[in-house]
Amino acid sequence: MTHTPLLRLTGVRRTYGERTVLHPLDLTLRPGESVALMGPNGSGKSTLLRIAVGRDRPSEGAVAFDGNPLHEDDPRVRARIAVVAEGPSFYPDLTVRQHLQLVAVAHGAGTGAAALVDQALDHTRLTGQAALRPSALSSGQAQQLLLAASLVRPRDLLVLDEPEQRLDPEARTRLTAHIRSEQLRGVAVLFATHHTELALGAADRVLVLADGRLVAEGPPQDVLHEAGP
Repeated sequence: MTHTPLLRLTGVRRTYGERTVLHPLDLTLRPGESVALMGPNGSGKSTLLRIAVGRDRPSEGAVAFDGNPLHEDDPRVRARIAVVAEGPSFYPDLTVRQHLQLVAVAHGAGTGAAALVDQALDHTRLTGQAALRPSALSSGQAQQLLLAASLVRPRDLLVLDEPEQRLDPEARTRLTAHIRSEQLRGVAVLFATHHTELALGAADRVLVLADGRLVAEGPPQDVLHEAGP
C-alpha cells in the first residue's frame, strides 16, 4: 500500500442554514486501504460520503483527489470513482445484462465489455437474472446489480453507502470478500455501514460519527471493542 493519499479531506464542515450536519474533520484514504464509517442514522455518514466523491461541497475545508481539488464535473475524476449508493437508477427498458453492458461501454470497455459483464454477473450471483428487467429483481438483487455495475468500470476509489442493506448473510460474506479483493487490486474503499461484522471483516480503519462529529477512529477491533455490545 502506498503512503500517498488518494483522497484527503481537510477541515471539512457542512452546514445547511444554521444547522451543522458535519463538524470539521480530516480524513485520508490511501490506495489499497479500506475505511468504514459507522454511527447512527443522521450522524453524518452519507453527507461525508457525498462530499468525498464531489456530489456535495463542504461549507468549509478542502477535498483533494490524487493531489488535486475534487470536482465532480471533471470527467477524469468521475472515471476513477465508482459509487454504490441507495436510490438506484436503472434503465427500466433494459435487461440486467444490457444495463451492465451499457455501463461497461460508457466507461471504455470496448470489445471486452461482454467478458466484464459475465464476470460481474457471476460474482454477484445474477447470471440467472441477466435477461430480467431491473424492476423484476428483489431488493437484495437490485443491491447486487448496483455492485455489479461498479465491477464493469475502471475504478481507483470505490465508495459504498450501507451496501449490506437488503443482503442475506451469504451475500454479506461475499461483500466482505469483494472489498478485500478490491484492496488487493490497489483500489481504495470507503464505505458506510451499520453492520459490525462487515466493518471487522472488511475495514482497516473505522471512523465513528455521532451528531456530525468524529468521536472515534482506529483499527476496527479496537474501536468496536471500546464501543461495547
